[in-house]
Amino acid sequence: MRDLFFVAFLGAFFLLGLRRPFLLIAVYAYIDIVSPQRLSYFLLNSIPISAIAFALAVGAWLLVDKKADCRFSMRQLLLLILLAWCGYTTATADFPIDAQTKWEWVWKAMIFAIFLPLTLRTRLRLEALALFMVLCASTIIINGGMKTALSGGGYGVLNLMVDNNSGLYEGSIISCVAISLIPLILWLAKHGTIFPPDWRVRGFAYALCLACLLMPIGTEARTGLVCIAVLAGLMLMRSKRRFVYGPLMAIAALAAIPFLPASFTQRMSTIENHQGDESASTRLAVWKWTLGYVKEHPGGGGFDNYLQNSFTYHTQERVIDSGGSRVERRLVTDKGRAYHSAYFEMLGEQGYFGFAVWLLIHLICFIRTESVRRLYRNRDGPGDAWIAPFALALQQGHIIYMVGSLFVGIAYQPFIFMMLSLQIGLDTYLTRKRGAAARDRRASLQPLRPIRGGM
Repeated sequence: MRDLFFVAFLGAFFLLGLRRPFLLIAVYAYIDIVSPQRLSYFLLNSIPISAIAFALAVGAWLLVDKKADCRFSMRQLLLLILLAWCGYTTATADFPIDAQTKWEWVWKAMIFAIFLPLTLRTRLRLEALALFMVLCASTIIINGGMKTALSGGGYGVLNLMVDNNSGLYEGSIISCVAISLIPLILWLAKHGTIFPPDWRVRGFAYALCLACLLMPIGTEARTGLVCIAVLAGLMLMRSKRRFVYGPLMAIAALAAIPFLPASFTQRMSTIENHQGDESASTRLAVWKWTLGYVKEHPGGGGFDNYLQNSFTYHTQERVIDSGGSRVERRLVTDKGRAYHSAYFEMLGEQGYFGFAVWLLIHLICFIRTESVRRLYRNRDGPGDAWIAPFALALQQGHIIYMVGSLFVGIAYQPFIFMMLSLQIGLDTYLTRKRGAAARDRRASLQPLRPIRGGM
C-alpha cells in the first residue's frame, strides 16, 4: 500500500510539472531529501526516479523557461571546478570501487547545485524551493519529534522510518539539519506568500521548530546540542532585547534538564571529556591521521580513503563497583573509521586543492549573503521587506550547518548544496532586479528628442 501511495504521489507531481515546470525542480528536491525509494518496499527501488526527475527538470528548463537573463556566477564555476576535481580523485582513488559508489550520488548533488540557481528567477521560486526544503525535511523531523515526545528516543535507537541510517536518516545529520532549518521556518512563517502567514501557519511553524529542537534529544546527538547553542547565540546577537531573552533562555534550558532522558544528559556530559567516550576519542585520532596522510598525499586519496586508517589511542572512564570509584585507562586499536567531520572528510578525500575550493565556495556565499543583508536591511517597502530577513535566515542556517559539520561527515550532502543554491539564486535574482531598475531610471532620464518637420 505504501508503494502505491508513493507511485501515485510522484505520478501526480510529474503530471503537475507538465503545467508548471518548476514543480519538476521541487520533485527532484523531494527525492533528494526524503529518498522515497528507500521507504518503498519494491516498486520505486526498481525505477530510477531521481534520474527521471532530473532529466525532466533540465528538459523543461531548456524547452520552456526563459534564459535571456540567466547568470552563471563565480560560485557555480567553483562548484564546477570542485566537481571536476572530485571526478579526477575518483579516477585515481585509493579504493576505486568504494569511491565509485560514493561518486554516483555526489556528482548528481553537485550538478543539481550548479544548475539550480539558473532556475531561481523570481521571488516565488526562491520561496518555493525554501518551502519544499522545509516540508521535505519535516517529514523526517515530525516523525522523530513525535517519537521523542512519546518515548524519549535514544542513541542509535530512534527509528526515523528506515533501518539504514544514512543521509538525513542518520541521527547526527538530521539533528544538524533540523536546527539549521529553524531560521528558514521562522522566515516562512512571517514573510511567506505561498501560505500567507496567519495563526495556522504560525502555529505549524512553532510546532515544527519544537520538533526540530527535539531531534538532538531523541537522537542523543551531541552535534545537535552544539547547533542549538550556535542558534541561540546567533538569534541573541540580532535581538534588540538580548539582555532579557538571554537569561530567560538560560533559565528555560536549566528548567528542562529534569525532564530530559537520563541517557541524554549522560551522553552530553562526554562533550567536556572526550577521553571518556570512545567515539570522541576516535574522532581525534582520525583527524590526526588525516593530517599526516595529506602531508604525504597532497592531492587526497579519493572518496572513502579513510578505509586505510589504523591507529591506537587511550581512553579513560570512571568505573564504580564494590571496590569503590576509580578511573580506568585502556589501550584501543582501531582502523577504517570514518572522518566524522566534513572538513577532514574534504581534506582527506580531495587534498589541499579540493579543500581550498570547497572552503572558498562557502566563504564567498557567506560574504555575498551578508552583503545582500546589509544592502536591504533598511528597506521596508512591500517589495523589499522580505529580502534582508531571508538573507539572514539563509546565513544563520548556513553557519549552523557548517559548525555542526565540524563533527559530522556531511561535506557533500544534497541539503547543503541546495542551501548554497538558494544563496546564489537570491544574489543573482537581486542583481538582475537592480540592473532592470537602473535601466528603467536611465530610460526615464533620456531627454525627449524634438520632432523634426513642419506642419
